[in-house]
Amino acid sequence: MSNKFTKSALLTGTIMAGAMFATPVMAQDDAQDEPALQPAEAAPEAIIVTGSRIARRNVETAAPVAVVQDEEFELSGTVNVENVVNSLPQVIPGTTSFSNNPGNGTATLNLRGLGSNRTLVLVNGRRWLSYDVAQIVDLNTIPSFLLDSVDVVTGGASAVYGSDALAGVVNFRLRDIDGLEMGGQYSLTERGDGARYEVHGAIGTSFDDGRGSATVFAEYYNRQSVFQGDRAFSNFALGGETFGEPQQQFGSSTLPNGVIRYFGDGSRAGTEFAANGAVVFDEPGNFRTRAGDTYNYAPVNYLQLPQERYLIGGYADYDFGGGHTAYTEVAYVNNRVAQELAATPVTGTFTVNLEAIQPFLTAGDFAQLQQLNSTETDGDPDNIDLFLQRRTVETGSRNSLDERNAFRVLAGLRGPINDYLNYDAYYMYARTRNANVQAGNISRSAFQAGLDGSEPAINIFGPGTLTPAMVDQISILAQNGDISTLEVASAVVSGTFGDFALGDAEPIAFAIGSEYRRNASEFIPDTALSSGDVIGFNAGEATEGAYDVKELFAELNVPIEFGSARLEFTGAGRYSDYSLDSVGGVWTYAGGVEFAPIPDVTLRAQYQQAIRAPNVAELFGGTAIGFPGATDPCGTAGATSGGLRDICLANGVPASQLGNPGIQLNTQIPTLFGGNDQLQEETSTSWTAGVVLQPSFLPGFTLTADYFNIEIEDAISTISLAQTFDLCFLQAQDPNAPICATFFPSDGSSIRNSAGVITEANPPQLGGQNIANLKVSGIDLQAAYSTTLPFSLLTDTGEQDFNISFLGTWTEESSFLAFPDADLLDCAGQFGANCGQPTPTFKWTTRASFVDGPLTTSIRWRHLSAVNDDDDAVDYADFNGSERIPAYDLFDLTFSFAATEKATFTFGVNNIFDKLPQSPTFDGIIVSSTNDGTLLGDNQEQANTYPSTYDVLGRDFFVSVDFKF
Repeated sequence: MSNKFTKSALLTGTIMAGAMFATPVMAQDDAQDEPALQPAEAAPEAIIVTGSRIARRNVETAAPVAVVQDEEFELSGTVNVENVVNSLPQVIPGTTSFSNNPGNGTATLNLRGLGSNRTLVLVNGRRWLSYDVAQIVDLNTIPSFLLDSVDVVTGGASAVYGSDALAGVVNFRLRDIDGLEMGGQYSLTERGDGARYEVHGAIGTSFDDGRGSATVFAEYYNRQSVFQGDRAFSNFALGGETFGEPQQQFGSSTLPNGVIRYFGDGSRAGTEFAANGAVVFDEPGNFRTRAGDTYNYAPVNYLQLPQERYLIGGYADYDFGGGHTAYTEVAYVNNRVAQELAATPVTGTFTVNLEAIQPFLTAGDFAQLQQLNSTETDGDPDNIDLFLQRRTVETGSRNSLDERNAFRVLAGLRGPINDYLNYDAYYMYARTRNANVQAGNISRSAFQAGLDGSEPAINIFGPGTLTPAMVDQISILAQNGDISTLEVASAVVSGTFGDFALGDAEPIAFAIGSEYRRNASEFIPDTALSSGDVIGFNAGEATEGAYDVKELFAELNVPIEFGSARLEFTGAGRYSDYSLDSVGGVWTYAGGVEFAPIPDVTLRAQYQQAIRAPNVAELFGGTAIGFPGATDPCGTAGATSGGLRDICLANGVPASQLGNPGIQLNTQIPTLFGGNDQLQEETSTSWTAGVVLQPSFLPGFTLTADYFNIEIEDAISTISLAQTFDLCFLQAQDPNAPICATFFPSDGSSIRNSAGVITEANPPQLGGQNIANLKVSGIDLQAAYSTTLPFSLLTDTGEQDFNISFLGTWTEESSFLAFPDADLLDCAGQFGANCGQPTPTFKWTTRASFVDGPLTTSIRWRHLSAVNDDDDAVDYADFNGSERIPAYDLFDLTFSFAATEKATFTFGVNNIFDKLPQSPTFDGIIVSSTNDGTLLGDNQEQANTYPSTYDVLGRDFFVSVDFKF
């Protein structure tokens, strides 16, 4: 399973039943500059808490909400949102700035390791824009310098927000600006590379005697590249199976100087092919028997991807009378992220015209090819089929540039209906367009034409033999395009039933509303890519699709207070009507309870049922051909009798061919991969139970503990052809079984020819199916303590503030069941080809901060527990010879100085002990570079490590300045 925090301190708060972590402050201005206290009788303003649509006068909910304050972005030197969010214990890193291959130039959020598509991302409580046919949010589009807080809600929240909130909800709250703010930051590694710099500005003001307010902002960000060759631990690719050599270096068998393999039936006697059928060129035109030669492709791959981002936008509101307020939000992002891989490895069988290539070979070597050809049984004296391998370094590295232009516009209206009711309605439209341009690719047809004599001959027989004219002849520029749109129209009425209340509590509150959403996406490959002419890419069709949903929802909040005791019940329900016939109408619901017998202790629990509708890629993904390995059951001995015989006959295998291995031409079977428009919704059940302790005898201390349990049923997963054969032919043995739709097309066509052979003419098609099961459970533990210390260097009081916080998660289970009756895979404490990204059993972040007048000193500790290889059959190439990545700890140090009321300077060092995956103080986060398959998404192993999980830059410095006027 792919898997995969405050002004002076990092304090991760959790909004719990009756308690919220205190938020310490950064270096403060003098007391006379602080606003006056509100009168005691003044009523607090009603707010919307993440996880609910009810406007309430307190911040207490039945769901645990971890709160990352804006100061964490300042203290950690983070400009991109992904870096702080991924340090949360609830998060398994998704795609990040270190995801080169696989990667797509985005930064995604993956709560609990359940998948980025199962995490709902909001901004100011409303859906944000997605970037592709999988309908996932790119965190690069969110302005971190404007963040007020980030709320993370555990568990399904579809009853409140609709589809996609299976793992939870992350809400990014943007702050209003009053005046002018400007700032910037520069970061650089100790090794002098990986520079990152950012400048931003925002201006906000109120107008018309305070009836209106507006904020406009702009940001520029630039990140420079780091290559794998710039770090010792990633300079060479280490292989998956060590064969007793714990530091064995591996490489590609496709060399820049060219390799020829011969698989024909000609005589090899007396040739240099006789030893192992392969030869390699040390110099142009002169080959020798190949003996273990490899190419180190690692150094020219990106370790940190370069990025350039422009972000502009604004938001405003205006009270046009009686509290009725119009509001709007606008954002535009231009984001450019590049990827770079080693030069194209051309491999495959090509027809070679001997006369065309003769000038490029020595007479003796050309005579060897003539001998092979003349002794073949095909009778062609002019052409020979050779399996060629040539890395075309003359074309340069393969470069891929993703340029995403995204905008989002929103307009809404809110206000009072009467003394007890309020309304809020808005419409939002978002659109992302991505242009992916690839350079350094090779055209298979042009490469073939340069060998068979139909075009000028190309010389691939030796190092550096391709001339500029030959490079131009075989090179091809390839392009993809993505367009994604999201429309949301929402209206909600919330309030109370008059002043009706139970005991001394707030009045009973409710919310009721409706929502309309439309998702549309398309993926458009150019002709070269869709036809499969670009080497390294299978032929694939375009993807295009859309669907909408109409929803009704309601919430209820019933607080009860008697004396110092408080009891509160919450409930929510939503009915969703999808335009998809396979989904139709679905219900989601939630219920919660809080009980505080005394102010010091609060108990809480919540149960939710949530859904995720399939996305455009899963439903309408264009087909692409592949050739997976599998065994056709109809060619085995068991096919001559019983249920297997019956289903093979129904599948088009002639009776005379049952049990004949010859109906399978080779070990790989042509198969189409694409969408499945019959997919149904995923469903999840989740429950949490927790306790909040705020002992009155220890002011400033809060402790919370929450148990979480999330299970997703009917999860959409694409299983292998071999597994599908097994489930249909050997287990179901029913052509009408859903699992058998792969082999029995609904249009009545056959996947086999008249001889019972599966061919490329009409191969089976694999798409997602609602067959998997995911489950994750564990405990979130959070603690915070704020006090004063009786010493100071920079204040007259002789005291300074001290704050310490802890946020940790113990993962009890993180399991994946690929299909019914499959082996259960539990990835808690595991990593590897099946589990993907490491899922440590324990993950925590803690920060201690000292505020001495204008100076804040802050230390952060990030910890990951050890993880084990998920497959005992593979020996990973690590430095300690074990199957275990040891525990990992990073320490960061930050100083922030408020030079004046208007200027703050910050300096920090992340990873102060320079802990790299190949550090002498650390026994090697070095894992396989050859085992990259996984059951859910990409393994994400790259550069001999998991670069989104473990730090690959080393000691990293940053300095920033912020001005406020």
